[in-house]
Amino acid sequence: MIGNYCWGCGADNPAGLHLKSYWDGEVALAEWIPSDEYAAGPQHFLNGGIIATLLDCHGVCTAIASAYQREARDIGTDPEIWYATTLMSVEYQRPVPINSTVQLSARVAAHEDRITTVACVLSSDAKDRAQASVRSVRVPDDWRHGKKG
Repeated sequence: MIGNYCWGCGADNPAGLHLKSYWDGEVALAEWIPSDEYAAGPQHFLNGGIIATLLDCHGVCTAIASAYQREARDIGTDPEIWYATTLMSVEYQRPVPINSTVQLSARVAAHEDRITTVACVLSSDAKDRAQASVRSVRVPDDWRHGKKG
């Protein structure tokens, strides 16, 4: 989406993670390749905050894609649809190796009015490493285009 400066998924943020989620019918998928700068204390594992950011962004992008689907519109068409996280819980199941590609998958678990809850799984080396429930709310366009500060 044009004008997305999100540190996790925004294409417009040069310092960000640049996570790209893809809608595949009823599931959203993504892959991301870690680098050493995102290490935890033990340098061979991915930092937990990075894991949470990936799950958060993937969950919100899934909510956005499902809203476009409910409205029978192509993703990114005007007027753009945006969601913002209201609640997230993360369960860290096992460490994520820093030298392996991360896969994310997500499905809509519930939708009511402007609120969508998404179940996300982060895996690596064919093992689930973390999972999250991400609840987000559809926000108006002026929320996104408001002033800094």
